[in-house]
Amino acid sequence: MPIRRVALEQAYLPASGPGHGVALLGAVVREHLPAVEEEGRELLVRLLRDARNGLSIPRVALRHRLQHDVQGLDRSSHRVVGEDGGLVVELDLHGSPVPQVLGAVLGAASLPGSARTEALDVIGLVVAGRWRGLARGVTLRRLAGSEWDAPPLATPGEWRRGAPPEETVWSGFDPDTRWAMETLGLRAGMRIARGDVNRRFRRLLREAHPDAGGSATVAAVRIAELTEARTLLLAVASDEAAGEG
Repeated sequence: MPIRRVALEQAYLPASGPGHGVALLGAVVREHLPAVEEEGRELLVRLLRDARNGLSIPRVALRHRLQHDVQGLDRSSHRVVGEDGGLVVELDLHGSPVPQVLGAVLGAASLPGSARTEALDVIGLVVAGRWRGLARGVTLRRLAGSEWDAPPLATPGEWRRGAPPEETVWSGFDPDTRWAMETLGLRAGMRIARGDVNRRFRRLLREAHPDAGGSATVAAVRIAELTEARTLLLAVASDEAAGEG
């Protein structure tokens, strides 16, 4: 398109503890970097240097306009989820490579202080070809239709082929409802009951509060997510009480 635009929508990128948000950004860049032209990689190094102090928006980078407004843009969602007692990094591969890389840089630049430095360091290692990849035991899943189109970026034995579990069960839900259910810990097929939604919201809200030990910045994002998820689900919830099982 004559005007290429990139924006970062809602993002929850925890960088403390195991730092799975940082690993997610590294995986996004590692996945898409091979398709970025050499000139773009040189510009990317410069952008990473600028991002150390945060990125001013709007601005132009790699022939794309970085902006806040997401209206009219295609959407790719990458995430880390708990599954079968382990962690899965899910990459949505339907988008073009350069916006994916720029989105990861925007995500890193939006983090506060030392977390931003750590995330940009990881992306820098990916660009330099020195990133060691995901931690052992973390599965990488590439979402592209019903099957992965190539082996994922994990060592042998750490990945599985095929469609994600529960995708067929989720097929009856619109994306916003699915996101809201997963945000509040509801799995596919579970009843959306008003009492259950409110109980889950209150419990997760207490866990997200800064008094529980998290940073105020991360807590604010998480609380906004939980509030939006609750609003979406209450709009479709039944009045029947349900357990949290």
